[in-house]
Amino acid sequence: MSRFYLTTAIDYVNSRPHLGTAYEKIAADVIARYKRLCGVETRFLMGNDEHSQNVFKKASELRLDPLAYCDQMEREFRRTWQRLDVSFDDFIRTTEPRHKAGVMALAERIHAAGDIYEGVYEGWYCVGCEAFKQEKDLVDGKCPLHLTKPQWIREKNFFFRLSKYQQPLLEHFASHPDFLRPDERRNEILRLLEGGLEDISVSRAGQAWGIPLPFDRASVVYVWFDALINYASAVGLGGDTTLFEKWWPADLHIIGKDITRFHTVIWPAMLMSAELPLPRQVFGHGFMTFRGQRMSKSLGTAIDPIEAADRFGPDPLRLFLVKEIAFGGDGDFSWERYDERYNTDLANNLGNLVSRVATMAHRYREGRLAPAAGASDQLVRVAEQAVTDYRRAMETYAIHDAAGAAYRLIDATNEYIAATSPWAMAKDRSAANRLSQVLFDSAEAIRLAAVLLSPITPGSSREILRRVGVTPDALDTLNWDRDGHWRADGERVLALDGPLWPRKETIVTDSSTTPSPEPGTPAPGTAPGAAPPGNRITIEDFMKVELRVAKVLAAEPVPKSKKLLKLNVDVGTEQRTLVAGIAEAYQPEALVGRTVVIVFNLQPATLMGVESNGMVLAASPEGGKPMLLSFDEPPPPGARVR
Repeated sequence: MSRFYLTTAIDYVNSRPHLGTAYEKIAADVIARYKRLCGVETRFLMGNDEHSQNVFKKASELRLDPLAYCDQMEREFRRTWQRLDVSFDDFIRTTEPRHKAGVMALAERIHAAGDIYEGVYEGWYCVGCEAFKQEKDLVDGKCPLHLTKPQWIREKNFFFRLSKYQQPLLEHFASHPDFLRPDERRNEILRLLEGGLEDISVSRAGQAWGIPLPFDRASVVYVWFDALINYASAVGLGGDTTLFEKWWPADLHIIGKDITRFHTVIWPAMLMSAELPLPRQVFGHGFMTFRGQRMSKSLGTAIDPIEAADRFGPDPLRLFLVKEIAFGGDGDFSWERYDERYNTDLANNLGNLVSRVATMAHRYREGRLAPAAGASDQLVRVAEQAVTDYRRAMETYAIHDAAGAAYRLIDATNEYIAATSPWAMAKDRSAANRLSQVLFDSAEAIRLAAVLLSPITPGSSREILRRVGVTPDALDTLNWDRDGHWRADGERVLALDGPLWPRKETIVTDSSTTPSPEPGTPAPGTAPGAAPPGNRITIEDFMKVELRVAKVLAAEPVPKSKKLLKLNVDVGTEQRTLVAGIAEAYQPEALVGRTVVIVFNLQPATLMGVESNGMVLAASPEGGKPMLLSFDEPPPPGARVR
């Protein structure tokens, strides 16, 4: 494919964007960045839908001219997208002259085809949706999206002969099975088409805020008819023929599942009438919910994406939304889960891996790494499979699976370091070449993982690549053919800097998710962790507790428990099984290869049917989740902790 034209839904500007809106833009940005990484000329369009009566109403409430209000809101939306590092190539507003030209041109073509006629509309109209509703669309007499009763209106309108295109649309779906994805959305629209279509209004009478109909200046183009045309007007419809011929049709429309009918029934029928090519594909993603409720401005369940990005930065938010939510399905957001995944995926996993390898490279090889022996076949195989899985996922827009493929390589690298123990090799002169190779392979795996993650976490990936020795000119010209595979040669000069993502204590914003106090929580007014003088122990008592270093060999959930994990650990002289109450803070796979501290001489205890031979030490911040102890350089298993 020589070029790729990608669009998102344009947004009403009657209020600022919320996190659900941002999810769509971030997902589209990931796809656009991936296409550019692959060398495909890409055009990524976003924009604002400004001819809404809700926008006009909001401007009136603020005593502003509607266009002045829209100018103000454009700055708000652009500020949000900039904060989230969304890399659109074009931003269209429906009040722009180029859009007006496109709407007028398409309306004229449809009218000339005989598919627009004058009539009277009488029926339900949802002000929130700015859409006409049939009785069957309502739930208990209310709009299912806004939970409000629609208005009954009667007015002179111009209508589009949508019913004429029922069969052509069915034929298009049959001959283009991937036209609408995922399959759940496709099946919904097919059922709608098979049930028959009614003609729809394309105008509103008695309103001045909008684009006048070219054949009746007393009416304005209905906002949805107007808005859909932005995808074509942005690439020259009605104006720049050369630009239009290059970029139309769009390769992918990314939209919310609530507007698939407009984009896969009305919009293609309009294009059929105008004898213009249809978009190649439409993807209807799911809703973002907050505490189980749809994230919506009108319902009061919206989360400010800038607030979410300011918590840890834009990349942790982008990774969370992409990795946590299967693209196409619904996803629920909570501050507690967001904090947990930040610590698990970034602070404890990827960030710690980058720091460990850089530290060992400087400690043992003065920061310069080069291959000295054969690369690890196992790590190379994992890397090659991760690349294959990643490409397959990205090409089918399964961006959550692409993130998962990158993290399988990250997890494998952590396991590789734990299995090879570079700190032990450093004490053996005969293992010098092997140590160099292990560190080189680890740095190379990090480099490749950062390339895979670059469409998802662009700023952080760039910083990781810099730290593992990618030169500035290569950073500016990342290319899949050159950078998206394992490299077995070349010297790397690693940078040693501070932590990429410092671990954060869990911050609970929503009071309904605040944990109940655990047994032993200090009474009010008592400093956490402070022991009354009479309860202090002697050094002799303390020395009775035998603390030892252990390496986690395997980890799995304990059945029927939300808090317990079963760990198999190496304590130097033996392997033990123990149970740890850390499941709410750590994923089992992230623990494998990790060095922990255990109470070695604790009597066995049976928890949930599993005998535990020891106890893992962890800090327990007040109101937060347990935090395992960590080391700058892990000691060998079995080492005493005093």
